[in-house]
Amino acid sequence: MNKSDLVDLLAEQLKTLSRKDVDLIVDTVFDKMTQALGEGDRIEIRGFGSFEVRVRQARQGRNPKSGEKVFVTTRRVPFFKVGKELKERINGGESEAIQQKASGE
Repeated sequence: MNKSDLVDLLAEQLKTLSRKDVDLIVDTVFDKMTQALGEGDRIEIRGFGSFEVRVRQARQGRNPKSGEKVFVTTRRVPFFKVGKELKERINGGESEAIQQKASGE
């Protein structure tokens, strides 16, 4: 599912809002989440998971194309930790469609 699919699903469920309004809401939510993470805040959505920024220390890396060793600088990276309810729902409450997809049917 991509952002456009999400907007379509929400617009279908929220019939009182136009697709344009739903698109604006989704954009605003993602913008605010991005802004919060950029400021170093942690975002927790109970039952779903939490987002935070972690620091990856500088290290010696390798260019996969040339094999040349390169220095990778310290950087901040987004990190997502799955919530307990989401994990249980994915692992314990698999629907028939998910099982078929996993088995390649």
